[in-house]
Amino acid sequence: MSSSEPQDPAAASESQISKKAAKKEAAKQDKLRRRQEIAAAASATANLSVDEADPLAGNYGDVPLVDLQSKTPVDVAEWTRVEALGGALENCSVLIRGRAQAIRPVGKKMAFLVIRENGFTVQCLVQAQPDTVSPQMVKFAAALSRESIVDVEGVVSVPAAPIKGATQQVEIQVRKLYCVSRAVPTLPINLEDAARSEIEIEKALQAGEQLVRVNQDTRLNFRVLDVRTPANQGIFRIQSHVANAFRQFLLSEGFCEIHTPKLIAGSSEGGAAVFRLDYKGQPACLAQSPQLHKQMSICGDFGRVFEIGPVFRAEDSYTHRHLCEFTGLDVEMEIKKHYFEVMDIVDRLFVAMFDSLNQNCKKDLDAVGSQYPFEPLKYLRNTLRLTYEEGIQMLKDVGVEIEPFGDLNTEAERKLGQLVLEKYGTEFYILHRYPLAVRPFYTMPCYDNPAYSNSFDVFIRGEEIISGAQRVHVPEFLEQRAAACGIEVKTISTYIDSFRYGAPPHGGFGVGLERVVMLFCGLNNIRKTSLFPRDPLRIAP
Repeated sequence: MSSSEPQDPAAASESQISKKAAKKEAAKQDKLRRRQEIAAAASATANLSVDEADPLAGNYGDVPLVDLQSKTPVDVAEWTRVEALGGALENCSVLIRGRAQAIRPVGKKMAFLVIRENGFTVQCLVQAQPDTVSPQMVKFAAALSRESIVDVEGVVSVPAAPIKGATQQVEIQVRKLYCVSRAVPTLPINLEDAARSEIEIEKALQAGEQLVRVNQDTRLNFRVLDVRTPANQGIFRIQSHVANAFRQFLLSEGFCEIHTPKLIAGSSEGGAAVFRLDYKGQPACLAQSPQLHKQMSICGDFGRVFEIGPVFRAEDSYTHRHLCEFTGLDVEMEIKKHYFEVMDIVDRLFVAMFDSLNQNCKKDLDAVGSQYPFEPLKYLRNTLRLTYEEGIQMLKDVGVEIEPFGDLNTEAERKLGQLVLEKYGTEFYILHRYPLAVRPFYTMPCYDNPAYSNSFDVFIRGEEIISGAQRVHVPEFLEQRAAACGIEVKTISTYIDSFRYGAPPHGGFGVGLERVVMLFCGLNNIRKTSLFPRDPLRIAP
């Protein structure tokens, strides 16, 4: 049924009641399942009748605090990373550290542990054996709480059958087991639930089974647990790769990395999206971008600069989720003749970045796709460029009316993205020569029509990720533009004065890191790509 069609109020009310009932039932079943798990573990170990005096007690136990206070220096090479465990280590003794992801007691003399380290998992077998593993050690292993940090020492073996519950296709025959840090017995969210895809939940519902759905706010309330899921590990490793690819590409192009202040005297972009505060009796605000100081650095003779750092907006139209703090990837550079020189950098930078992600982050992309399925991004070797007028004409051709000198709203941007994909086969493109009225005060007008500007936006999957332009570098003209945009010139006087000492023509752009990752991975909420998001309702954890 179309969203514009009227709905029966009674039916809508019934639907809301049934949804609430389903949530309550799911929560009830989750609590019941957790109790059953705890009871099963207790049952498997409660009836063990062994002597308290265990001659093999030194092979297991909780590590005392004194031994965790940097008591004895050791060679960290003694530990093997779980990721490195493979068939080549068969019959070798190894020491690993990780989290007890799963614990499965099997009778009185055997227990299986799945140990996870940085997203990689290995199955460990704790089996009672003379001279090495006592029944008490099996009981200790079975009583561990999930997500506890443990050290496991044992011998690597290669099972005949594939191991389905772990990433590494070897098994460790445990000889020693020490708990370094115990997690609480009942976790506030279950990682198995947090890692579940919507497709899996819907299939279960169709089969008459209710699985727990962990909503976004609950995830953020317990973010330390939530980020342990494979998809989240993938998301933030991809984010790290994006930032590194950004940095390495620009360094190779002769850019210098800078670090600008986040507390400034006046708005860097104007408008209402500003965090204002009192700084010892003086008005101040948090920087919406490093824009002003990037340009001042160009005046300082750096030629090409970039920054990776936090930026702040009270209402951020880029996110559509009112995110008020995010990570900016910002670039500024001299231009010789044309703002296309800046667009050339964008083109080569992002094609190189996308190639690098696809080549080097396959495991992480697969992990994200398993929980949040998405199609690989379609992009061209030479990025498509359209003028703003060409873009709005494409929209008009399909009946979407746009104000000639206005901005595109979110719906129009997404529609244009769809049209571009259908016509040109790309989900990554540049739209340039925007109307001057919708750009910041420091944007250079077009030489042939001052109603337009030497500016551009860049889109992924129909949503904006970049805003850029040639900047005004003539101080008198800059003062006129600032005043026309409602900015008190005296609050940015040091910025404008920078251009009085000789300033080259220049331009640049700003990118939202979280937004790039969100759209590359086809995610539906930017809070999924913000490690600890801040918005009008959230300032913790």
